[in-house]
Amino acid sequence: METPPTTFESQEELEIWREIPPFNGTSRDEFLSWEWNKKNVVETTPKLSELIYALVPDEMPRATGIAGMQTRDEFGGDVISGIRKSAMSRRPYVLSMINWADPANCPVFRQFVPLGSIMIQDHPEANFDSLKEQYDSPVENVVHRYPDKALFLPVSVCPVYCVFCTRSYGVGANTDILIKGSFKMSLSKFEDAFAYMESQDDLRDIVISGGDAYYLPPHILEWIGDRLIGMKNIERFRIATKGLAVAPNRFLDDSDLWTEALIRVSDKARRAGKHFAMHTHFNHPNEISWVTEKASRKLFQAGVRVRNQTVLLRDVNDNVATMSSLIKKLAKMEIQPYYVYQCDMVPKVEHMRTPLQTILDLESQLRGSIAGFLMPNFVVDLPDGGGKRLACSFESYDRETGVSTFKAPILTNKDKKGKIYRYYDPLEPSA
Repeated sequence: METPPTTFESQEELEIWREIPPFNGTSRDEFLSWEWNKKNVVETTPKLSELIYALVPDEMPRATGIAGMQTRDEFGGDVISGIRKSAMSRRPYVLSMINWADPANCPVFRQFVPLGSIMIQDHPEANFDSLKEQYDSPVENVVHRYPDKALFLPVSVCPVYCVFCTRSYGVGANTDILIKGSFKMSLSKFEDAFAYMESQDDLRDIVISGGDAYYLPPHILEWIGDRLIGMKNIERFRIATKGLAVAPNRFLDDSDLWTEALIRVSDKARRAGKHFAMHTHFNHPNEISWVTEKASRKLFQAGVRVRNQTVLLRDVNDNVATMSSLIKKLAKMEIQPYYVYQCDMVPKVEHMRTPLQTILDLESQLRGSIAGFLMPNFVVDLPDGGGKRLACSFESYDRETGVSTFKAPILTNKDKKGKIYRYYDPLEPSA
């Protein structure tokens, strides 16, 4: 059948990876290969240090808010100081999208490579499980907070590890400050999770996350999809993966089976009259390239619904111009801008959080700049397990103390009925 015409206007197909010394002899086909990507992931401190010393200039600017320049050695030491406190895994695609002439101020670098110099004291209310997911877990690997929706966590690894990860209590390798739990699954744990889902008559919606569903083997991804499609009570399900943002190459690798499994699940759900979507995670327009455009086009033409969830981050996307550009680029790629989240209160990310006022101002200024169905919801996922609430729905907000309060009337289980939830603006760096 002839492929229908498309209105996509792709970027120039630059060989972006050739600027990275270990990859400069890599062909286009190799770069798009998932097997090649798995072999060339940067997961160790020595490997990242070697790469940094080969890429950065002799002297470069320090991060925003820190005056002056720094040497290559100073920058390398800063990175090592940061990654001792944060899990590390960097994909070739992400490394290719970083501005290595000024990495400390690159919005891509700041998300995935921690710098010790910009970390500040944790907020007293910060918690590695700030959303209290473990408290709302009735069986292993399932979080059931809302009456009709549950979160299924069948995997504890990701294609990259974000500095601001909200699930760092169980995702990624141990660090100097945290020995982590795990979402590792066995067949019996899968069956326990499925049995729980089927036993809950009010449950209608399942989110498959982790970790990242990108690391589910294709046959397991399809098996989970088949099981959910077969449950009479489940009407909707979606998978959450950052893959489209950080390793879009995989979607274009015809020899890899994951994308085809995803498309089959989408097709089978549609035939069964059930709603299926893939949720991904872009935070800045600089993460988008021609590889992303081709991958999103493939999913769109295959009928896979894709939505995006963004996290609001200081000095990454906390201004109108950047957020507007991101929303419009996503819309052009047929990715629905779904949520913009206030950054969660987890340790070692205080320097990346923004005051509640920032997200309120962004929504106010962006509203009306694009069709209503493409305007994301600006939300706070409340600490202590209060769930997602519109940022503008606060009960009170004291700008001087930085404390905002919210209610979550739909949550009535355990001790949550009538509970007041608090979100705290970030601390200011010490002088």
